[in-house]
Amino acid sequence: MTDLNKRSLIKLAALTAVASAALIGCGKKEEAAAPAAAPAPAPAAAEAPKAEPLKVAFAYVGPVGDGGWTFAHDNGRKALEAEFGDKIVTSFVENVPESADAERVIRDLASQGNKLIFGTTFGYMEPMLKVAPDFKDVKFEHATGYKTAENLRTYDSRTYEGAYMAGVIAGSMTKSNTLGVVASIPIPEVIRNINSFTLGAQSVNPKVKTKVVWVNGWFDPPKETEAATSLINGGADVLMQNTDSSAVLQTAEKMGKRAFGWDSDMTAYGPKAHLGSAVINWGPYYIKSVKDALEGTWATGGVWWGHKEGAIDMVSIAEDVPAETKAKIDTIKAGLKDGSFSIWKGPIVGQDGKEVLAKDAVADDAFLGGIKFYVKGVEGKLPN
Repeated sequence: MTDLNKRSLIKLAALTAVASAALIGCGKKEEAAAPAAAPAPAPAAAEAPKAEPLKVAFAYVGPVGDGGWTFAHDNGRKALEAEFGDKIVTSFVENVPESADAERVIRDLASQGNKLIFGTTFGYMEPMLKVAPDFKDVKFEHATGYKTAENLRTYDSRTYEGAYMAGVIAGSMTKSNTLGVVASIPIPEVIRNINSFTLGAQSVNPKVKTKVVWVNGWFDPPKETEAATSLINGGADVLMQNTDSSAVLQTAEKMGKRAFGWDSDMTAYGPKAHLGSAVINWGPYYIKSVKDALEGTWATGGVWWGHKEGAIDMVSIAEDVPAETKAKIDTIKAGLKDGSFSIWKGPIVGQDGKEVLAKDAVADDAFLGGIKFYVKGVEGKLPN
């Protein structure tokens, strides 16, 4: 091979190497960049823990099946469950006596983690006052009482409005002009109801008089039956009660007389005797109280609700009650609702003939809360 040929081959090899290098370099420049790694997804936000339900407890003086006072309170408790669902948990203890045992039960309810406790009878006042200071984080509510504390408030219903409407019906239906009341315990609440019943009757029939038998207890069906029988034997043909069972209405049914349901609609216990039921609806107040507790607006004090607030009503009025009497009841309800009618408006005279409320004067709540006298027309001596 000549030198020329050797040089030609060397030159060709060199050119081939350069071209290959150029092609490799171009290949590197055209290669697509590797995609950047996707950022890791942010961890899911931790779900906020669900708030613990508010534990609400009730202490009842009688059995939930009494058909009257305790039955009405338990209906209010059920209204709470329907309103708030799983935001609350409710419980109750029934047949809690108005004694030292009440303090034990209420203290136990607070120790169980209940943060709102309702004591549903007058006799729980002192026990609740003793327990409240030991459980500052618990809210206590006492029915029908008048003493409060930093974490204890009172609530009541204007039962005298129902008693007055019952009186209007009784005054129009009596044939003997003698009415009877089976009364529980001689405290202002009960005395006020007896008087209001009598005032209602006198508004349509000035001739009526009212006899009273005290049984010194809220729920005692045998004593209530005995008292009702005594009143009927004494000439009363229409009975009202301020006790918790249906015994008075049942006795009237058996003895062919007329009577009213009290606190709850008792029609079924004595349909022939039943003239109407003066009922309490605790639901609206219990809903307000729980709402206050849940929203942090609960405060001590006193609440007294009546027909205006939906707490008191006269229901299931008998068919044979005269149309004009029913119309009068409707007028009274409308007046109570808009504030144009006052039951305790003077002149009102006491049993002793002395004026207790001057003409056109309207009793305030302080007056109503301290009534310790019978009005004219109520017979017998008021117990100490």
